[in-house]
Amino acid sequence: MLPLTIISGILLGSSVAITASLSVVAFLFFLMADEHPRLQSEFVPLLKSAGLFLLLTICCALGFLGLVKKTTWRWWGQAAMWVMLIAIGLYYSPDQ
Repeated sequence: MLPLTIISGILLGSSVAITASLSVVAFLFFLMADEHPRLQSEFVPLLKSAGLFLLLTICCALGFLGLVKKTTWRWWGQAAMWVMLIAIGLYYSPDQ
């Protein structure tokens, strides 16, 4: 395996884990929102984060599969993965 394939696989696994964790937390917030009103205000930002990481997971999967199968579009998949990773970094960076 090439180093870029290994890095893409690590990013794919990490993004899947983060997406799954955020989804479980969102489900728990949904279930407990009636009992704890404070959770309602935090539900929408949580869904935004889960959506961002879901998009990252999809882009990572495309980039990883493109490299493993040596498709003609593998560099487009890699570009999408890195752009999404940078976008998430900018989304979570503190405002200056």
